[in-house]
Amino acid sequence: MKKYLLTVIFSVTAVQFGNAQLLKFGVKAGVNFANYNGGSVQGIDFSTLTSYHAGMVLEAKIMENFSLQSELLYSTQGAELNGFGTQVKNELGYLAVPVLAKFYLTKDGLSLEIGPQASLLVNQRNSFSLGDAQTFDFALAGGLSFKITKELFVSGRYLAGLTEPKREADVKNAVIQFSVGYLF
Repeated sequence: MKKYLLTVIFSVTAVQFGNAQLLKFGVKAGVNFANYNGGSVQGIDFSTLTSYHAGMVLEAKIMENFSLQSELLYSTQGAELNGFGTQVKNELGYLAVPVLAKFYLTKDGLSLEIGPQASLLVNQRNSFSLGDAQTFDFALAGGLSFKITKELFVSGRYLAGLTEPKREADVKNAVIQFSVGYLF
């Protein structure tokens, strides 16, 4: 009887949230244009690394024109390093969690997104000898999103790193992201 009652309560709650459209879940993926910013390493030039991101989106509507959006993404960042007669792609794979305040500028269409992003390093490929990569990266994220339909959206975002991704290099991650997503 208790299981039946809990199932009914859960079902009614889920239907109410679904009908009120207070909570939306989705997926997104896109391209990253990543580079290092804010410093230099003698003899090495940085250039843009083209990579990707993919993951899940959860949007909670708070008011008519305001939502909170949290994401769980796998995102590759870093830079191409040129110097000493060689070119190396320094790819850092992060598990990223942006938490964004989302202000709708038009009714359920164009929105401004801004907030912090915390990332945990889970993969490092083609490492370069500028010291070990830091395991934690913190950034500020800001951008625009546009709902093409109620389910399909596109977005563009800039991530400004606040922490150094490498212990021996005075640089920070800088990433431009373009995404396509689908809300269920």
